[in-house]
Amino acid sequence: MTIMFHLIIVAALIAGLYVYLVETLFKKSKCKGTADMTGKTVIITGGNTGIGKATALDLAGRGARVILACRNQKKAEAAINDIKKDTGSIDILYMKLDLGSLKSVQAFAENFLKSESRLDVLINNAGLVADGLTEDGFGIEFGVNHLGHFLLTCLLLDRLKESPAARVITLSSMAYRWGKIDFDSLIATKDLGSGRYSWQFFQAYCNSKLCNALFTHELAKRMKGTNVTCYSVHPGVVKTELSRHVSLWQKVFIEPVARLLFLDPNTGAQTTLHCAVQEGIEHFSGRYFSCCAVEEVSPKAKDDAVAKKLWEVSERLSGLS
Repeated sequence: MTIMFHLIIVAALIAGLYVYLVETLFKKSKCKGTADMTGKTVIITGGNTGIGKATALDLAGRGARVILACRNQKKAEAAINDIKKDTGSIDILYMKLDLGSLKSVQAFAENFLKSESRLDVLINNAGLVADGLTEDGFGIEFGVNHLGHFLLTCLLLDRLKESPAARVITLSSMAYRWGKIDFDSLIATKDLGSGRYSWQFFQAYCNSKLCNALFTHELAKRMKGTNVTCYSVHPGVVKTELSRHVSLWQKVFIEPVARLLFLDPNTGAQTTLHCAVQEGIEHFSGRYFSCCAVEEVSPKAKDDAVAKKLWEVSERLSGLS
């Protein structure tokens, strides 16, 4: 009887924990915006898989011209075929972009500006958790998650300003809360943290997500008085290819938890979509969104001095100044 009682207590605790997690860390939300996107052009980095593909599918279904800015052409073409089949849209195309190469970012921007007459929404979606260096010698998480997107956005700002109402959406993460920026180390090593152990490159990931939030904060200040607004997004804890570079034993640990609790990419895309199509959120430019709603961030994610310095350092590192 005592054993049975203990088993019931344990089961109740596990069930309670599951419900708590589902309603907090793994909470679902739904974009309620009904805006038609016909005639608008959208760029989505990393749009060939996961959250990016789900975002592209929805926006293509709303009539947008969608450009998948990706490294892997084969995956992009497969994604395009899927999206065309599901939406009936033929206005979706691939342009090569490797965010780990500043040269590739510049080439993408030149190609886009020559071939496309407008840009209404830029979605800085691509990201990774990994160790290593970019083509230019930057830590790969800083280089891809922040610096590549920083350069891309800056190179496209003039075209965005020509749109009647342009938006820049950058995927951050709740992981920004554990992030920190050591500018001396960044300038000296071109990195915000690295190492062969998982906790080391997870810390670097958190640092890059803090950069995303600070970038959005500073971008909003610089775009004040223009028709460009910007938002950073926590998509939720989503089952994507984000951690495809982690070790096999880590995948063995993560996979069962992911199957049980993690959000699917379509659910993970909802807050991005909210920021892309919801009317009346312009006064929230520079803010951080989670579960399709604006959310207050910790002081370090809206520190004016740090955000300004990150922008200036990023300009130097990316060759803009």
